Amino acid sequence: MTSSKLPTNESLNRLIAAIQDGDDDVRGSAWQDAAPAGAPAIQPLAALFNHMNFEVVRSAQRAAQRIVRHAGRPGAQPEAKAVEQELLELLTNGSALVRREALGWLSEIGGDAAVAPMARLLTDPECREEARCALLRLPSAGVSLVLRDAMAKAPESFRFALADALRRRGEQVEGYPSQKLTPTRSTAVR
Repeated sequence: MTSSKLPTNESLNRLIAAIQDGDDDVRGSAWQDAAPAGAPAIQPLAALFNHMNFEVVRSAQRAAQRIVRHAGRPGAQPEAKAVEQELLELLTNGSALVRREALGWLSEIGGDAAVAPMARLLTDPECREEARCALLRLPSAGVSLVLRDAMAKAPESFRFALADALRRRGEQVEGYPSQKLTPTRSTAVR
């Protein structure tokens, strides 16, 4: 399978079977060589993230990570867009584990089109912290806007984190001081 061609159904099926193989060497080779499989492999790999065998889960995650990083290389914008689309689908169709993984990978290759779908997860208690952190890594100008909007609607306990995110993007935020700078107990000098 070459990186200039999409994988065939047969090669994709072989990859998914190898990721689930009981032999560590077969699984290891499969995830290490998964990068050229591209966008068509993202959904089938994500389906394995909830597998009962942890080694299969880890191999599937590593394979997907290889695909994302391969697609994000310089000069591969069409591949990156295709992988981005598959990851965006995982934000609405996956378990919390799948959504969190997709958020992390979108922070590596996502563009302006990823901001709004990622921001929707700022209201998801299972993924909101990962969504906040992933959005911070995007260079899009729209991130500050969605963070401000989320802050207006977020539970009080999460507003401090959103305020911190906005400060990291260079914005002034009043009323929600950094929790890292707030003393947790009284101190006295003798």
